[in-house]
Amino acid sequence: MRILTADRIAETVKRLCIRANRELPEPVKQRIRECRRNEPWPLAQGVLDTIIDNFELAGAEGLPICQDTGAVWVLLEIGFEAHIEGDVYEAVHEGVRQGYREGYFRNSMVRDPLRRVNTGDNTPAMITLEFAPGDRVVVTVAPKGFGSENMSRIRMLQPADGIEGLVDFVVAAVEEAGPNPCPPIVAGVGIGGTFDKAALLAKKALLRPLGRPNQDPFYEGLEKRLLEALNRLGIGPQGFGGRTTALAVAIETMATHIAALPCAVNINCHVNRHAQESL
Repeated sequence: MRILTADRIAETVKRLCIRANRELPEPVKQRIRECRRNEPWPLAQGVLDTIIDNFELAGAEGLPICQDTGAVWVLLEIGFEAHIEGDVYEAVHEGVRQGYREGYFRNSMVRDPLRRVNTGDNTPAMITLEFAPGDRVVVTVAPKGFGSENMSRIRMLQPADGIEGLVDFVVAAVEEAGPNPCPPIVAGVGIGGTFDKAALLAKKALLRPLGRPNQDPFYEGLEKRLLEALNRLGIGPQGFGGRTTALAVAIETMATHIAALPCAVNINCHVNRHAQESL
């Protein structure tokens, strides 16, 4: 049995909060640059140039990539042979408090959804615990701005809707979102499970490195089809038109009921932030 302290979890979460808010993952930056090279629309080219300047400056100067430093989702994948001493939930919240204070990031969380008083430290974090073989603890921190989160959608499709109905739903969700999620977007699509599991699948899909397709050739083909369909919408960077509406589509799936076809679309803007460490 491998033992880790709650303090180590807190320190890791703090460090990842700061890193994720200042540095885009390299595959995201590469994809944005690729889209800039292939974008023929002059206004879209200019917007993509500004996006590139922004993330380069943020990384060089230690500044947040976006002023909306988001709600913090923390995924903990805990090995069966690992034990965390102390309150893991409080450790995560404390890591967020410290990270947002030391990073000088905006505090965006309100304590109650209707009695809207800011908590003052960007807690609570949204926490997901999962378990896996081994003795490692993998910590993933993904701050999510709500210009994009608010545009996410879920629908309990019928099996008879099939592939065409699912494609129509995903494309309609992005078309309805328009410029609101600050495109170019990354679309995480969760298919299967139950109402809640489909949403989690869609959120986890956003963690997959851009450029890495679904390992199932069937779903890899569906990702390509959806990406082409989204870019044909012509919404373009920041909604000004152009070829680049979406950077990527990532699909994650799981088993479901014979009478169900749940589908969730979790939209992220081009600031597809996340950072991870294995302890």
